Amino acid sequence: MEKRIMVVDDDPDILIAIRKIFENEGFEVFTVDSGMDCLKELERGFRGIILMDIMMPFMDGWDTINEIMKRGYTKDVVISILTARGTPDHEKMRGLESYIHDYITKPFDVRKLITDIRQMVAM
Repeated sequence: MEKRIMVVDDDPDILIAIRKIFENEGFEVFTVDSGMDCLKELERGFRGIILMDIMMPFMDGWDTINEIMKRGYTKDVVISILTARGTPDHEKMRGLESYIHDYITKPFDVRKLITDIRQMVAM
């Protein structure tokens, strides 16, 4: 898998922080602040790792993941949840488990996040 990450989060501080972290690690980083913009990047051909926030206005992360599946944008894409929600919502995850690689809670440990992303790239 290519060293490309799309961060989908409505918090500009998270977008800036993760961009800096992974650009320093040699990744090409895309940042978007909504589920709709994530879908637009996928339509344009983005392939790589998606770090998806769950709690976003208008179209939350679960709806975005469901739409990614419906539109068939799952090829060469690995999705990890990146959220302030401490525990996974098993009801909303039902049927999506095979598309979600990891569930990472904020605040996150930077070194562990880098290690996790490197493992996803090696997949």
